[in-house]
Amino acid sequence: MDDDAAAWARLDPDQRRVLAALLAMQRQSWEQGVASHALLDLGLTGLAEVVARDAVTRQTAEGKLAEIEDGGIVNSAANGEAVLRAAQHTGDATLREAFDRQVRWIARDAPRADDGTLLHLVGTREVWVDSVYMVLPLLVLAGEVEEAARQLAGHRARLFDEATGLYSARWDEDSARLTLAAPWGTGNGWVVAGIARALHLLGDLDVAGGGDGFRAAAAAHAREVIDACLEHRDEDGVFHDVVTDPATFPETNLAQMLAYAVLTGVADGWLPASYASVGRSLVGAARARVDPCGFVTPVCGAPRFDRPGTSAEAQSFFLLATAAAAAVVDD
Repeated sequence: MDDDAAAWARLDPDQRRVLAALLAMQRQSWEQGVASHALLDLGLTGLAEVVARDAVTRQTAEGKLAEIEDGGIVNSAANGEAVLRAAQHTGDATLREAFDRQVRWIARDAPRADDGTLLHLVGTREVWVDSVYMVLPLLVLAGEVEEAARQLAGHRARLFDEATGLYSARWDEDSARLTLAAPWGTGNGWVVAGIARALHLLGDLDVAGGGDGFRAAAAAHAREVIDACLEHRDEDGVFHDVVTDPATFPETNLAQMLAYAVLTGVADGWLPASYASVGRSLVGAARARVDPCGFVTPVCGAPRFDRPGTSAEAQSFFLLATAAAAAVVDD
């Protein structure tokens, strides 16, 4: 844990307060996964290993990591990265086997539409925008780049509106219609953040192999969605819960998710350096909304995500965005 002590010492006061609040919050499988991504990006690898081991403790027989209620099909996949990193660091075969079981579930066994697009919840035939973040990074990390491309294409075909450049939230496969057509802010954040993390992992060619076609297409698509979201940014620096509807409540997490994607894209070279100032501005807007308890607010709030509040995922994206800001080197 010596490396963790040094990483903790590098955190600024806002990051420490937000992280402390995050660690005190209850977390579902995807929230545990996004929290682990934040810990990894902050250099808190020892703490990320603890999270990974607990995710394995809660792995289902099907292979889904960190499950509590076991109502999701894909949300568990967000935990795969931390489990693999811990396995690589420790040489623990049990962790590697747990990672492989999670990958097999997502890549082969999980319920999906006829074209292979993954469904989101047990007991439904719905495709959700959230799934892009849950599955793309895991598939790329596992070397399943073609499957990652297929999942992005399937979600895009159902949920993306070419006219607005934004994603709807949910699609019902049986009725072939949108069941939540509104361009939900956090949903669009899941897309761009998921692509950004997948492309970052793809940069590690020893892990993920090639994928130049996926890299170019996914980067161009992420930029398209980022630009479409930025058109709806308010004067106060954040967005609304429904991106295009100013009558919905102001919402901070999309700003953080965009900041993470933008600053990661600049650092990795798939966005021009001119985007860095936008990313830092988005981070600044989020910093202004950290309350005395360390909660980022208002965000699309847990547990129903239908009203303003707080959430573990928003805490994590503050940390991801601020870590990404530190990785961008000024010209």
